[in-house]
Amino acid sequence: MPQKAAPSRRTTPARGAVPPADAAPKPATGRRRAGAVSDLGPLEGHLGYFIRRLQIWVFQDFIRTLAPLEISPAQFSVLSVIHANEGLSQAELGNTLAIERARLVRLLNRLQKRRLIERLPSSADGRRHALRLTPTGQTTLQQAIALADQHEAGLLAKLGEQRYGALMDALRGLGTS
Repeated sequence: MPQKAAPSRRTTPARGAVPPADAAPKPATGRRRAGAVSDLGPLEGHLGYFIRRLQIWVFQDFIRTLAPLEISPAQFSVLSVIHANEGLSQAELGNTLAIERARLVRLLNRLQKRRLIERLPSSADGRRHALRLTPTGQTTLQQAIALADQHEAGLLAKLGEQRYGALMDALRGLGTS
């Protein structure tokens, strides 16, 4: 008895095949042109999505602002906290800024290589390091603060005083407990 051929699993016409004249048009499946769409679907109701978009917008501007000093937002935060709390440990710094240990060590290594910070033996515990800014680090931080102030003034101008103040009031203290 002759064997039947297995049914074809092909669901699309063979290359070069002409669809029947009465076939319904298929929706476009190609790539969208560059640009943004207006419908965000369920994201429209998600606070986290809009906070993340705001954070990206703010960080991109901050990165551009600090570019002349070759300082990242994370490095600016680290230098600022070390300056305000000279002698703190790496663990205290990591906990304060919510930076995981391995990432913090790499960040501190880069800052130390640039001679912006020093790791000194702690007088309280010989197993830990006390962090402090070098004179070069202090100068660089002062320049970064001036640029950060310009950045912040730009945000205030874009958002307006009322929205800027409302955002600061709403966000200050969140995520720190």
